[in-house]
Amino acid sequence: MVRQVRIIGAPTDYGANRRGVDMGPSAIRYAGLASELDAIGRSCADDGDLAVPRAEERDPDAASTSGSAKFLREVREVCERLADEVADTIADGSFPLVLGGDHSIAIGTMNGANRDADAGVIWFDAHGDFNTPESSPSGNVHGMPLAAALGYGEFGEGWDPAAGIDPADVALVGLRDLDEPERVAIRESDVTAFTMSDVDERGVGPVTEEALEIATDGTAGVHVSLDLDWLDPNEAPGVGTPVRGGVTYREAHAAMEIVASHGGLRSLELVEVNPVLDERNETAALATELAASAFGKRVL
Repeated sequence: MVRQVRIIGAPTDYGANRRGVDMGPSAIRYAGLASELDAIGRSCADDGDLAVPRAEERDPDAASTSGSAKFLREVREVCERLADEVADTIADGSFPLVLGGDHSIAIGTMNGANRDADAGVIWFDAHGDFNTPESSPSGNVHGMPLAAALGYGEFGEGWDPAAGIDPADVALVGLRDLDEPERVAIRESDVTAFTMSDVDERGVGPVTEEALEIATDGTAGVHVSLDLDWLDPNEAPGVGTPVRGGVTYREAHAAMEIVASHGGLRSLELVEVNPVLDERNETAALATELAASAFGKRVL
């Protein structure tokens, strides 16, 4: 594990339904992220936030011929710059820790992580994020990033968001809320999907171990995308799209501890923390704790 961690904020809020997730990076920092990492010997360089177009000042349908991908121009702008930041961070020998913002930023993170070497992906999320502009019932791009990075869908404007990641190197963990087109697309793809039923039956440890085997088999390391709605809403209330029946506090920590023990972590992002919906900044505090576990924090 690289000691130097570079924190990159991407305060997007293009989900369009429940506002406030753009304050997620600030909430996570306020919860003590840097001090958590410093305490386990991971020195931090915080580069602040990328300049992000404000949703209130833009037309969500300006770049979409059908209105099926909202804020597409803004998502592209942020993700292209984020990809450069992530790729430069890895090239410099540091570790990119990206703070969202809504999950659309993962398009940029994955493009950056996969630019100079093949990366696998583990997607800890209640949702598949496997919609496309053609299939999405809402048009919200935060429900499309994994599909986009794997080359599915038409995003217009001459933009190809595909990151060149092999779907066979991708594992989704903890799914429990899919749209029907996503369900079909995931089944027909080469990604491996573990639902919460798999976690219930097998345990989060064995599932995470298998996900790591998939994502690191023949790759240069794994990008971990952690949406806080992966956890049960009782554990993480401050998210925009809560779904009952998620992992517990200890299950989440156990999964991150396994990720750290494996040693193949290439990049990490924490997304969808919404302090407007949170209670006493609990979800942001949990995000900092889980990041520390992913970087090697242990009880003993």
